Amino acid sequence: MNNLAAEGDITTIIGGIAPDWGPFATLGDEARTMVQVIMALAIIICLAIAIWGAAKQRIGATAMRDTFSAEQGKGLIVAGLTGVFIIGSLGTLFTIVYGMAV
Repeated sequence: MNNLAAEGDITTIIGGIAPDWGPFATLGDEARTMVQVIMALAIIICLAIAIWGAAKQRIGATAMRDTFSAEQGKGLIVAGLTGVFIIGSLGTLFTIVYGMAV
């Protein structure tokens, strides 16, 4: 009997399973850096939206007694934090896909 695992090492077996078609397999270091910068800027923008929403909610609820402004603030907080979660999840997904492609 011929056993393939006995003839090769583990890297040959695992290397045969790992795909080389990943979307980041052909990207250079500069392109990956640009993707990271864009994602970091998007996270900063989403956090700024959440902070603006928190300020709007706080001012509307206490200082001005404006319930509409407070509700808008709550919506901005949720939108900003949801954006951060989605972008963070995409970063994790891109890392996994890139790791599979290397």
